[in-house]
Amino acid sequence: MTGTRASGPLLLGVRHHGPGSARAVRAALDAAGPRAVLIEGPPEGDALLPLAADEEMRPPVALLAHAVDDPGRAAFWPFAEFSPEWVAIRWALARDVPVRFIDLPAAHSLAMEADAEADRDDTTEEQPVPVDPIRVLAETAGYDDPERWWEDVVEHRVPGRGEAAGPLAAFAALGEAMTALREAYGDGGHPRDAVREAYMRIQLRTAAKEFGDEFAVVCGAWHVPALRTRTTLTADRALLKGLPKVKAELTWVPWTHRRLARHSGYGAGIESPGWYEHLFGAPDRPVERWMTKVAGLLRDEDRFVSSAHVIEAVRLAGTLAAMRGRPLAGLSETTDAIRAVMCDGSDVPLALVHDRLVVGTTLGEVPDTAPAVPLQRDLTRQQRTLRLKPEADEREVELDLRKDTDASRSRLLHRLRVLGIGWGEPAAGRGSTGTFRESWRLRWEPELYVRVAEAGVWGTTVLSAATARAESDALAATALAEVTALAERCLLADLPDALPVVMRALADRAALDSDVGHLADALPALARTLRYGDVRATDTTALGEVAAGLAERICVGLPPACTGLDAEGAEALRRQVDGVHTAIGLLAGAVPSSADGLRERWRAVLHKLTVRDTVAGVIRGRAARLLLDEGHLDQDAAARLMGLALSPGTPPAEAAAWIEGFVGGAAGGGMLLVHDERLLALVDAWLTGVPADTFTDVLPLLRRTFSAYEAGVRRTLGDLVRRGPVAPGGAPGAGAPAGAGAAAPGFGPVLDTARADAVVPVLRLLLGLDEHPATTASAHHDDPHLGETA
Repeated sequence: MTGTRASGPLLLGVRHHGPGSARAVRAALDAAGPRAVLIEGPPEGDALLPLAADEEMRPPVALLAHAVDDPGRAAFWPFAEFSPEWVAIRWALARDVPVRFIDLPAAHSLAMEADAEADRDDTTEEQPVPVDPIRVLAETAGYDDPERWWEDVVEHRVPGRGEAAGPLAAFAALGEAMTALREAYGDGGHPRDAVREAYMRIQLRTAAKEFGDEFAVVCGAWHVPALRTRTTLTADRALLKGLPKVKAELTWVPWTHRRLARHSGYGAGIESPGWYEHLFGAPDRPVERWMTKVAGLLRDEDRFVSSAHVIEAVRLAGTLAAMRGRPLAGLSETTDAIRAVMCDGSDVPLALVHDRLVVGTTLGEVPDTAPAVPLQRDLTRQQRTLRLKPEADEREVELDLRKDTDASRSRLLHRLRVLGIGWGEPAAGRGSTGTFRESWRLRWEPELYVRVAEAGVWGTTVLSAATARAESDALAATALAEVTALAERCLLADLPDALPVVMRALADRAALDSDVGHLADALPALARTLRYGDVRATDTTALGEVAAGLAERICVGLPPACTGLDAEGAEALRRQVDGVHTAIGLLAGAVPSSADGLRERWRAVLHKLTVRDTVAGVIRGRAARLLLDEGHLDQDAAARLMGLALSPGTPPAEAAAWIEGFVGGAAGGGMLLVHDERLLALVDAWLTGVPADTFTDVLPLLRRTFSAYEAGVRRTLGDLVRRGPVAPGGAPGAGAPAGAGAAAPGFGPVLDTARADAVVPVLRLLLGLDEHPATTASAHHDDPHLGETA
């Protein structure tokens, strides 16, 4: 390409998102004045192009194409304000010049992408790494950073200034470089390019019949050599024969600078969309304007940044550029200057600058006249009515459900979660545990438009779609916990028409499921659901009956289920015991008719768990702790249970598990040991008596238990242990060695083997193991220690 009319149409090879390319395209179009402009993009989007001139259209935006029969199969074509294609579109629309897309139709590209994914799933062969032409050219020029090379040769150039050949010279040079790369690398690991380029050549032939050679083509520079290649129409059509095809629909959707960034996974992404937007919008004195932006951001974050800082940062950036032989300070020089002058050498505030300015958080806008599925229109209407605007930045929203607007916002967000549209995620609130408040983290991502299109198959409004989806999920659910979680979501989302279907499914699953673990997993969600009834004025009578029935079955089946467990199974069941304990506390308030009886039965279950030796230590310890916290176990009884669990006859691993259950995960476990030195003395005595050969086995468990305490609690416990042990009665042991005198009542500090051996003859006699029982009996009769009745 030479940029002259004699050589055919004007081929403008660009980088898809580059302000230098965008300015050069605008200058080239102004100079050439073509009769038509062809753009790399899906032809189905031609009808949407006039919307680019709408005053309400604010980039970044993207063309979204999705398969009608499979909305999840979708593709985006993003455009930023500094995208050369966007500049060309706006240039043409402003002058009533015909503008068209000429890339492979989305109907084919979506189908081909699905086939390519299937092929990748079926093969284990390693896929070739595609060639990055910008990186290859940068390395050829001696640069180790392709972004820095691109800035030097393109972004820092002013079109037409000092160029004898005018604004087209840069395109000619880039076209020659790409021609050399295509000769060396072929398709560069992009096998679909041959098909795309064949289609584009056919569109160029069509345009030539209508406009002669007086049209311009704006496409990726990589494609320029292929579009200049002389081929026959028959050969190009042969490449397109038999392509798979789906029915596709297109629309405009807002996009974000964050999604333009390369780290987001976008194939044509760039490292610094916010920086490029700045370069495009401030061609004069860009460094000074950039430093001013950074200073404003840092001041908003309460950092002291003065005008002197800005001046010095600009001076340092210019000095670094001169030392590095660059025509103008680029992003690396400005970043180094900001770190040194404004951030005191710290990368912490610099990370904020990178996120907010270098990448940027801009979310584009699309006019209401853009096509959209009915569900998207209903969602947009509700967002405006509730003043809940989609934003690219993550933000937290506090909702008071006693207020009508906040309650409606909550319903909308919960309904979207039922539909799998993750705009908002519940978050921990400001310390309130009541049911009248909700906290949400909101962040709108462009991919959510695809999720909305997918959810459109369930209904035309958010309410109808969420209802249909909930009913379908209830019928398809196989696990009891899935149905109980769905019941909770239906209540939170206020889906009264779906709730009867969910309740029938819940009753059926609950009646058939006899696994105590499944019942324990299901009960907490039901209890939470009942808890919301008072706030949301929903009748939960039927739900309460099911929940009470589940709780009764858990009380019956839990003790046997807690025996014969390995460490992993015991820890899982311990978590379930915690969940059931909390749930029964909620049920007692939500189902008053069975409150007292349910509490009593659960307390009886916990008492059984504390005294059964066959129950895993972590569960016995947790049951004892729950009873202690509820006031149904006094300190003396807790000390006795701990003494039994930590007695010399208990294996160290089992004793450590009991400790973890008692003082590990429970709230205030560390403070319990701080305020009850008898329990601390028992733990201390046991720990110092663990044999060396087993200590390393229990150490990870103990470390996990005590590392969860706050630093102040750990420090206090250490001080108490260093001060000396505490006897079981509560009096400090003066000068006793660590652990001495810390045994529970009825147990000595060490094992008395002589007394234990004295029992052996009697046991042998009782079990019939002695060969001469009469002699043995006579001997015992003569023993003065046994008395006359032995």
